[in-house]
This record gives sequence, C-alpha cells and structure tokens, in this order.
Amino acid sequence: MKIAVLLTCFNRKEKTLNALDKLMQALSTVSKSVSLKIYLTDDGSTDGTGEAVKLNYPEATILQGNGNLYWAGGMRNSWQEAIKKDYDAYLLLNDDTFVSTNMFTQLLDTHNYSLDKYGMGGIYLGSTKDLETGLLSYGGAKLTNKFLFKYQFVEPNGKIQNCELGNANIMMVSKDVVSKIGILSEGYVHGVADYDYTLKAVAKNIPVLICKEYCGTCTDDHSDIYLTFPKKTFQERLKLLKSPLALDFGSNLNLMKRHFPLRVPFVLISAGFKLLLPNLYVKLSNLR
Repeated sequence: MKIAVLLTCFNRKEKTLNALDKLMQALSTVSKSVSLKIYLTDDGSTDGTGEAVKLNYPEATILQGNGNLYWAGGMRNSWQEAIKKDYDAYLLLNDDTFVSTNMFTQLLDTHNYSLDKYGMGGIYLGSTKDLETGLLSYGGAKLTNKFLFKYQFVEPNGKIQNCELGNANIMMVSKDVVSKIGILSEGYVHGVADYDYTLKAVAKNIPVLICKEYCGTCTDDHSDIYLTFPKKTFQERLKLLKSPLALDFGSNLNLMKRHFPLRVPFVLISAGFKLLLPNLYVKLSNLR
C-alpha cells in the first residue's frame, strides 16, 4: 500500500521531527509492502522546520506557505500536491501527535474491515491520549443533538466503531473516499475542516471508522476561550472571535451553514451574546 503522509507546520521543529521519528518507528513494524511519502507544507516557519525535515527525510516533498495558510490551508496545500500522484491512501497527521508502534496495524486492520463490510475504503481515525491525563484527547465522535451541535467522543473499546465527526490528528483516508468527495473543503482557515470532511463522508454513506485501540498521544490544548471574555475589552473579544488561532468563528459558521443550516441564526445570536454580555455568559455557564 502506498500512503501519502500529509502535514503542515509552523515553528515547531522539534515536535515535527519527533512526530516523524515516531511515524518511522511505527512503519518499521509492518510489512515492506507499505510505503510512505511525506508531503509537508511549511507555512512560513522561521526556525528551519522545513529545512530540518528535508535534511532528515530527503525524499520528502517540502512545500512553502505564505504564513497565512494555518492548519486547514496548509493541509489542503499538502493534499493538493499529493493527489497529483497515485496513492492508495492519505494519512493526515498533526505535527504534535506522536503515533504508537501499533498505528499502522490498527489503520490497516480498519481498512480491511471497511473493504469486507462496506465493499469500499473509508476514513479511519486513530484516537490519541493526552500525555498528562491519560484521557482521550482526539479521535472520533457521535452526534447526540444536531440542533445544539452536541457530540460525544467515542473511546476505543477493542472493536471498530462508526462515528460522524473526526479529528485529523491521525486520520487515514482511502483513495475511494477522495474519488467521491475530494479533499478538505475550502472555506476553513484553521479548525473544523476535519469535521466538515467526515460529515461530508457520512452524508455520502462513506464509512467513518474508529480504530480498535489508541494509536498515539497528543495533548488536548483546547479550552473555552469565552470564559476569558469578561476580563477583556470589546476589541480584544472581537479579535479572539475572528482569529484563526482562537475561536475561528468564520470557519465554525461555515460548518453550520453547510451541515446544520437551522442552527445558523442561533449561532449568530449566541456569538453576539457572548461578545456583548460575557459576564452573564460565564454565570450561566457555571450554572450548567
């Protein structure tokens, strides 16, 4: 199986190199019938990340971004280059995710399950644990309330499980999927492009599956930024709302428009409420 590994980076040289080192360790545990080609978009790093990756992995394709691609744009850029050649699958990997030695075994087992059960390749999610807490940090989730956009992450339980939302920290996509729905959509700057992709797949009856076991580690660095709003000025709150590295409201709104259009008025009103009345929002949050 020929797999294109897709990454994007910005000034995390040591983490990026460590992530690739773990990837190669995992590769060494499986048959030589599996081969990898790395596609890395360096989105304007000043710490020499791209150069260091090229030095350590001469066969890697290093693409240069303009500093404004962020995660979603950088991953699209890497994927657009990779699909120019013929690969059996595409492995989306975050550069702060350290895969376990069992990862390829888990992904390939899930791929074979998909072929046997659904007659086609699908999207396979490798769940990760937080290094500090040991708890599930990223993976797959099932929707519990579509109107409120509530979902519950699914713990690996020794069985392959279906889901609807997936994090692309470790996400392998069969070429069958790309032939049907393409790559990550435009309209997403940093976050939720992976949620959009798995939701698109589910809408097309493409299997989105969680591997039986955990496949790596990654620290959960997300928090409710809205809880910090009472201490900030209106302009600071507005900046956080728009920032791709903070709340990325534009990307999240696009997700709602495309998959949950009935939620759009609620999302707009809710954002205005949090922006204009942050103290009340925090008080109500504490009562939940």
